[in-house]
Amino acid sequence: MFFVTGRPARWMSVVSGHLAGHGLAIIANGAAVHDLRAGELVEAFPLPESDALAFASALREAVPGTSFAVERTDSFRREPEYEAIEPDQARLPAPLEELLIADPARPLLKLLAKHPVLDPDDFLATAAALAGHSCEVTRSSESALLEISGAGVSKASTLAKCCAERGVTAAEVVAFGDMPNDLAMLEWAGTSYAVANAHPRVLAATTHRARSNEEDGVARVIERLVAGLRD
Repeated sequence: MFFVTGRPARWMSVVSGHLAGHGLAIIANGAAVHDLRAGELVEAFPLPESDALAFASALREAVPGTSFAVERTDSFRREPEYEAIEPDQARLPAPLEELLIADPARPLLKLLAKHPVLDPDDFLATAAALAGHSCEVTRSSESALLEISGAGVSKASTLAKCCAERGVTAAEVVAFGDMPNDLAMLEWAGTSYAVANAHPRVLAATTHRARSNEEDGVARVIERLVAGLRD
């Protein structure tokens, strides 16, 4: 089993003791594979800083009021206008141009873009149109917060790679999701479930349903699947 998430490694301690057979998790919407037990980065699929800056400049011009932050393999930093949701790490907020100075030792996993008032889906549609094929744009938050990864990098791309390395085909994969950042993975997997409180696009893209997260929907389905394997 893989946890496949948009979260950074530092937010994964709540599940690090529950990984079956290995300590690997796919994090940051597929931008990295992390060994949670060892606390080590296994592989990264970074967003080039030049691509991030070009996209951010276009989005800021198209949608005034947008602010940015960056997720690297070992750190999070933000512009002063980007509202903090956790204590700043070590270094103070800085302009995006400073945040996107290339640092080969700390690959850039995600660019984050936030707007204070826009409808989240409208913000996503505008940004995706601007991005074209230069990067991947998605969202997992209920607010107008976008997550931008390198071109071709998604939960699906990295999960497919990890599965291929273990001789697992897409037809053998069961995936669960609730937000737009799950769509590519759900479309790739042989069996896909949306939780009951999922985003409308996720509900439309999946053929199976699980109860909501508040009703342990994913756990109930997994228990049923495992029980079927034992029969």
